[in-house]
Amino acid sequence: MATPPCAGEAEAVTQARTTDFDAIVVGSGMTGGWAAKELTELGLRTLVLEAGRPIDPSRDYAEHRAPFEMRFRGLGDRRYVARRQAEQQRSVSFDEVSHRFWTDDVDNPYSTPANTPFDWFRARQVGGKSIIWGRQVYRMSDLDFEANARDGIAVDWPIRYADLAPWYDRVERFIGVSGRAEQLRQLPDGVFLPPMAFNIAEQHVRDRMAQRYGRERVLTIGRVAVLTEARGARGACHYCGPCQRGCITRSYFSSVNATLPAAQATGRLTLRPWSIVRGLVYDPARRRVTGVRVVDAQSRAELEFTGRLVFLCASAIETARLLLNSATREFPGGLANSSDQVGRNLMDHIKNGGASGEFAQWSDREVIGQRPNGIYVPRFRNIGGNKAAFVRGFGFQGGANRAGWQAALRAPGIGVALKARLTQLGPWTMAFNGYGEMLPRPTNRATVHPSLVDAWGIPSLHITCAWSDNELAIHRDMNVAAAELLEAAGARNIVQSTRGPSTPGNANHEMGTARMGRDARTSVLNGWNQAWDVPNLFITDGACMTSSGCQNPSLTYMALTARACHHAVEELTRRNL
Repeated sequence: MATPPCAGEAEAVTQARTTDFDAIVVGSGMTGGWAAKELTELGLRTLVLEAGRPIDPSRDYAEHRAPFEMRFRGLGDRRYVARRQAEQQRSVSFDEVSHRFWTDDVDNPYSTPANTPFDWFRARQVGGKSIIWGRQVYRMSDLDFEANARDGIAVDWPIRYADLAPWYDRVERFIGVSGRAEQLRQLPDGVFLPPMAFNIAEQHVRDRMAQRYGRERVLTIGRVAVLTEARGARGACHYCGPCQRGCITRSYFSSVNATLPAAQATGRLTLRPWSIVRGLVYDPARRRVTGVRVVDAQSRAELEFTGRLVFLCASAIETARLLLNSATREFPGGLANSSDQVGRNLMDHIKNGGASGEFAQWSDREVIGQRPNGIYVPRFRNIGGNKAAFVRGFGFQGGANRAGWQAALRAPGIGVALKARLTQLGPWTMAFNGYGEMLPRPTNRATVHPSLVDAWGIPSLHITCAWSDNELAIHRDMNVAAAELLEAAGARNIVQSTRGPSTPGNANHEMGTARMGRDARTSVLNGWNQAWDVPNLFITDGACMTSSGCQNPSLTYMALTARACHHAVEELTRRNL
């Protein structure tokens, strides 16, 4: 299998002396990689600025390292983590190996009110969080795009599903999405590779749910950006398990594995790691951004790059920080912020609700391999006649497995009997874990901290974000609904979650700080992800989201990015920018 050029090889171009480009992309992760691919393929000389280090898969990926090969046997360096990554360690994909893909909290501080914590997970390296993401990819539907207008909440999306559907197709064809078509109105089907298989317990639960609920509640296999068939230089997944440590076969989608190599192949990409963007440069006479001011993270030299287009793909909160830190005389509250919406309407998904149950059957069956995927139950509350006491809803992720020797840890017994028990697998257990929609509210916001700065002297953020009664009602209902599904499937020993609602931000789906809308007075971006106030500035990361849906949002970010890039180049060609 041929090995494509990797993002680490692009390190050589950091020595390029050119400072003027057709387009500048801030961020090299999920959306930054897509912007780089589209813009370079459309003929633009494109500079991608990444705040962190370069990544070389042959050096940095370590998914096959066994615990006995790790210094702390997989448990991590607790003293180092407590000192430097106390915040980042709360991510579900943080471990002894993957910790180096997360930021240093001391160098990158932020604050929150003492009684309303917010988990802000960040990844500064080429590829960003696309190296460590959950890879679950679901389309939004008109149930989501019409929700704000229907419920009279916040502002209406300026687009509908039909506007984005061809761009979902485009993204899915390139990244490779494993899944199965279900023909559900609330979860449109896509361009799928062969689905991963259910195990015997999951198939049983799917069948029993179909018997009880018909098409109202459907269990499907997760739609996941992992190849089940080889595609070019990327191999099919071999089910080794710890995707958060990298993927040397490039089976799962990341910008390092797919979009950045595609951009590099055009010969028009300049990728510059170690480049922290301090602010945007604005020309009030032309009402255009003309470039960016950068701090070299290693030398601390101050640099400036110019471009005709600027795409912000730095992640929702970091993009808001960049705009707020780019205030001018014309925009004293932050660049492109005449609506006063930059930094507001911060959203995440509420989680930690659900239930688990056991099955007595199939003691002669066990799981082989580590499938990098679970099951998915699309939203069913507030659809059709299924009304709830809250607006919007939630979906379930989860799966079935057999507990290993750990199942005997709390079992009674000592001596020979206990040793014998430790050699046996436990019963099949099925778990449902909910992800619920958060409503946009202007009081959930990020503002510039009056004195706190990062290690490079750039003002940090103060984040205020809390769940409303609606999200808390959704969380409570997750427990009830999950128990219903398990009861319908014939599970025993059903246990509802006692974890309480997650901390805002912990789902790692932050979005909404520079929303799209139909009116420049109430939104930051128009229907093309283009800043109302600054026409050659485009924002396509999670900041652009007008509502959150309850699906994992990355696929929507990527589709919006591809669509915005084509529009921007068309406008550039027409000399409108």
